[in-house]
Amino acid sequence: MRCPEDDRDGERGSVSAEFVVALPAVLACLALCVGAVQGVAQYAALSGSAAAAARLAGRGDDPAGAGAAGGTNSAIEREGRMLCIRMNAPDDAVLSRLGIRLSARACALDEAVAE
Repeated sequence: MRCPEDDRDGERGSVSAEFVVALPAVLACLALCVGAVQGVAQYAALSGSAAAAARLAGRGDDPAGAGAAGGTNSAIEREGRMLCIRMNAPDDAVLSRLGIRLSARACALDEAVAE
C-alpha cells in the first residue's frame, strides 16, 4: 500500500518550474504596458506642443517658442486659410528605436490671411 506522502515527492519543484515559465511572459507584458504608457505620454506632449506652435504661427509669432522637446522635427503646412504644424518625435526616443514613429498635427487659423 502506498503512502500519500509518496505522491507529494513527485510534485516537488513543480511550482518553481511553473514560475520560471510564467515569469518571462509577465515581464514581457509589463514591458509592453510601460511602453504603451510612455508612448501615450509622449504623444500627448507632442500634440500639445503642435497645438501651441500652430496658434503661435497663426498669430504671426515664431512657432519655435511652443516648448517642444529637443530634437523634435516640425514642418509648417498651409491649407487654405489654415496654418498647420506637423511635429515628429525625436529619433532618439525609445519608441523610435523600436520602429514606432510618433507624430502630431495641429491647425490654427492664419490671421494674416483671414483679414
